[in-house]
Amino acid sequence: MKLKLVQLLTVCTVTLVVLSPEIVVFSMVWERHMEQVQTKGLACEVNQSHTNQAALVLQEGIKSDQGKSHVESSLSNFVKQSLNNTKPDKVVKILQWFFLLFPVLLGILIFLYDRYLIYRAAVFEQQVEMLERLWQEGIEQ
Repeated sequence: MKLKLVQLLTVCTVTLVVLSPEIVVFSMVWERHMEQVQTKGLACEVNQSHTNQAALVLQEGIKSDQGKSHVESSLSNFVKQSLNNTKPDKVVKILQWFFLLFPVLLGILIFLYDRYLIYRAAVFEQQVEMLERLWQEGIEQ
């Protein structure tokens, strides 16, 4: 039963070790994709607001200097929003490191546990040999 459990854990660990870098890379690519989609969405909003403001400026007959300053302020808002959206989410970074380090740590733990089992078997054998010698000495006396 223990052997099957160890084999199952080994297969799971190897699978996770093989797949974890791909998961991390995919999450990074997906994060960049989402940032690009947000940037394009904000750019479309700025373009729409720019065309709407230009139409309002023409309709109301407001001076073009005021319209330009309003458009410039909306462009600066766009830049601020795009810079705020590029901050990486801490939870995503933690999950990326977890997926990257978890298989390595699990492999190390399995290796150390295997070495511990070998050590315990050797100690047990030494104890059995000592008890057999004591028993033989007790029979001879």
